[in-house]
Amino acid sequence: MTDATADSTLSAPPRRGRRRRIAIALALTFVLLAAGASLFLVRGVETQIDDIAVASDVRRYAHELIIALVDAETGQRGYLLTQDRQYLEPYGAAVASIDNTYQTLLSLLPAETEQRARISGLEGSISAKREEMARTISLAGTGRLNEALDIIRSDAGRTLMEDMRRTLRSFIVEEDARLLERNAAVQAYRQWLVVAILAALAGAAALAYVLFWRTQKQVTVLSRTSQELIEQNEELEAHVRARTADAVEAREHAERERARVEALLQDTNHRIGNSLATVSSLLALQMQRSKSAEVKRALESAQQRVHAIASGHRRLRLGSDMETARLDEFLEAVIEDIKGNQAKAGQVSFERDFDPLTINARDATTLGIMVGELITNALKHAFPGDRKGTIRIGMKREADGVVVLSVADDGVGLSAEPHHENGLGSLIVKQLARQFGGEPHLSASTAGGAQVRVTLPELHVAEADA
Repeated sequence: MTDATADSTLSAPPRRGRRRRIAIALALTFVLLAAGASLFLVRGVETQIDDIAVASDVRRYAHELIIALVDAETGQRGYLLTQDRQYLEPYGAAVASIDNTYQTLLSLLPAETEQRARISGLEGSISAKREEMARTISLAGTGRLNEALDIIRSDAGRTLMEDMRRTLRSFIVEEDARLLERNAAVQAYRQWLVVAILAALAGAAALAYVLFWRTQKQVTVLSRTSQELIEQNEELEAHVRARTADAVEAREHAERERARVEALLQDTNHRIGNSLATVSSLLALQMQRSKSAEVKRALESAQQRVHAIASGHRRLRLGSDMETARLDEFLEAVIEDIKGNQAKAGQVSFERDFDPLTINARDATTLGIMVGELITNALKHAFPGDRKGTIRIGMKREADGVVVLSVADDGVGLSAEPHHENGLGSLIVKQLARQFGGEPHLSASTAGGAQVRVTLPELHVAEADA
């Protein structure tokens, strides 16, 4: 018995030593595997971030291409309407940037992809639009303005622009979807990276524990257990404090970013409004210097429209989501601005009947321009001389969910008012109404004057107001 006990005692330390060495080797292997997985995941995150950067550049250049096309067309139309060669400067700059922007966008897209094929298909439309704009400007410059206007009225250029806008907007929407997918992939990589890091930490902790247990084998079971509980409690408290601090920092960062974005958007709208106000002032100055009554009237109309658009940008107030605005509040501000800017507004009272609708901020600006045109038209034609009266403006959502805009007056009426359905103001209202699937309808109002009613079936109203 004594010999057997002695043999068992002598063989126990080698067995315990082998188990410890195996445990250490396993822990080291686990740490190395976790570290390798972390490096692989880090590279995956970097690749996804590079893809996101490229996708952001693609989206930005697509948006800049839309802006360049719109700027070129705006300069063309401004020159044709006013014969002012100052409009040719922004037109020339926009045309010069179109090719560079288009080629840069094309170079960012991988070969033989659906997105590249879609953008490549725009080359013919862009060339056709540039030729149409260059031809009309050339005709106007050689005194053949009527021929240039005939080309504009053919709507071929507008159709090209709408097709290109539709294609580019669809392209941007798809790029946004791809960007969201890449963001989701990055988030997944990050989550797996956290798991790998935690695994490495767990392996390192296991290794440290085995080494500590080896060097502290003389410590009693009670002391060892007590020390482990203390360490685990401290680790948990530190983890809780770190998570709490991270959560507070993340919330504060989100609030700062939101405030920064809101301030940036408001500043952008204000700058756009100021720039348009400068254009309005230049038009007013040119109107004073012009000796032609017809030119003065055209410049006055243009000046009033630019002023209305500038006022709309300055007065637009975005909602908490930074994308929508209250239509009723915005239209109230537009009407107040018209009252302060139109000379005849002092002899006319305004009645409003607006539903509290929340819509896309871009749509609110469009509707503000439409309301301004209709009110200006009523002031101009319904109240000749010093005649006083009332203009009633309504923006109501009917039972079928369709929003209806109405502007009615108690002026001289349809029998006495001259018809201006082919005037620039009427054309502007028609074009803007068609953006929402509507068409303006002129009729006699119950008050004896005229009424314009526009249904807007494609105007999207936020669900909060549905």
